[in-house]
Amino acid sequence: MTVANPAPALIAAPPLGRRVWRVVRLNLVNKWTVIWIPAMIMFFIGLVNWLIWWIIWAATSPADRADAMDGTQWSGGAFYIFVYMLVVGIQVITGTFPFALGYSTTRRDFALGSGLTFLMLAAGYAVGFTLLSAIEEWTNGWGLGGHLFTSVYFDGESLGGRLFTVFATMLFFFAVGAFSAALFMRWRMNGILAAGAVFILLVVGAIALITLTQSWPAVGDWFAANGPLGVSAWLLLPTAVAAIAGYAVLGRATPRS
Repeated sequence: MTVANPAPALIAAPPLGRRVWRVVRLNLVNKWTVIWIPAMIMFFIGLVNWLIWWIIWAATSPADRADAMDGTQWSGGAFYIFVYMLVVGIQVITGTFPFALGYSTTRRDFALGSGLTFLMLAAGYAVGFTLLSAIEEWTNGWGLGGHLFTSVYFDGESLGGRLFTVFATMLFFFAVGAFSAALFMRWRMNGILAAGAVFILLVVGAIALITLTQSWPAVGDWFAANGPLGVSAWLLLPTAVAAIAGYAVLGRATPRS
C-alpha cells in the first residue's frame, strides 16, 4: 500500500514590521552617502565659516570688531544639509527601489520602509543640529560670535522649537526628493519636466494673484505671526501631500535600466 506524501507546509511570510525594517536596512546600507558624507561636508562648511570669522576678528581692533562682524556673523551655510536631504530622498528611490522589487519586496513595504528611513534620518540630523546650536550658544559663537546652527530664523527660539523646525523641514525635503524620484521612475524625464512646468505655473499664478490683490502685506504678516515654528508646522501639509502622491505614482512605476 502506497502512502501519499503530505503536501509541504506553506512558508509563512515575515511579519510586516520585519519586512519594513529590511527596507530600512537596505536604504541605510551605504552609510557614507546618507550619514558620513553630509556630516563631513557640514564640518567643512563650519570650518570655513570659522576661519572667515577669525580673519575678520584678527584683522580688526577690539573697538571695531563689533562693526566689522555685523552682517557676517549670521551664516546660511547650514542650509546645505536640507538640500542634501532632498538628494538623499532621490537616491533612496532611484537606487534601492529596483533592487528591492527584485527581492520580491512589495511596493507598500518599500514605501513604508523608506518613510521610516526618512523619519529616522530627519530625527537624527535634527537632534545633531539642535545640539550643535546649543554648543554654539554656550561657546558664544565658537568663541567669535558667529552663528551657523543658530541662524537668524532661530533667534530667540527654544531648543525644542529648533528641534521641531529642523525635523519638519528635513521631512519636507525628503518628501519632495522622493516624489521627484517617483515621477522619474514612472515617466522618466518627461514626468520631471511636466511636474516642473506645473510647479512654475502655480508659483507664477500665486505671485500674480497676490500682486493683483495687493496682498503682499498680508503674506508678510502671516509669516511674522506664525514664525519659524508655525511655518515649519504648516510644512507638514505639503510633506504629507508629496508623500501620498509619491506612493501613488510609485505604485505603478516599473523599474527600468
